[in-house]
Amino acid sequence: MQTREFVRAFGVVGACAATVLAAAVLIGPRIQAANDDGDESKIRQGFEVAPVPLNLANKNRALVGLGSYIVNTQGECDGCHSAGPVSQFLPGGNPYFGQPTQINPATYLGGGNDFGPYPFPNSPTHIVTRNLTPDHTGLPIGGDTFEEFLHTIRTGEDPDHLHMNLPPPFRGDLLQIMPWPAYRNMTDRDLRAIYEYLSAIPCVAGPGHVC
Repeated sequence: MQTREFVRAFGVVGACAATVLAAAVLIGPRIQAANDDGDESKIRQGFEVAPVPLNLANKNRALVGLGSYIVNTQGECDGCHSAGPVSQFLPGGNPYFGQPTQINPATYLGGGNDFGPYPFPNSPTHIVTRNLTPDHTGLPIGGDTFEEFLHTIRTGEDPDHLHMNLPPPFRGDLLQIMPWPAYRNMTDRDLRAIYEYLSAIPCVAGPGHVC
């Protein structure tokens, strides 16, 4: 009798354990998939928020989408790398006026935003943001290769050397205002995604920047 009761009890426990295991197998991956889809949601969102038509020819589509997500939702790069608040948005599309956001494609990431005298009010040096769009070579940021772009972000070294007259303790060979000390900690893949996205946006012509 005791043996039969033990066997019966063991059978119930075994059945419960099998049910729990089956639930873990069936539910576990589903929960994981719901909470961790890699970069898929960011890639989709990146394409949704891109304010300009994208040239995907010979581009890595996933990296372009991820780059758009970083540039337009995390970095908000256009806030600095457009001609300034007055022309960053289309008429009737300024979110700070409570209007639906409409980015001005004619100035999108085209640079030219003058931050005024730097680092002092009477300084002769002005910091002007760079044009990040592709030029006639098809490469972004005025023809930078990915290796050049990566080096600039990782080190902060200014490829244009425009601010060499800055007084100490400022270093004129380093980008000023641009938050490269934070961006340099991004992964190679994220920086590659930014570069891939900047390669896919339309060219905005400007001084020294020929489409």
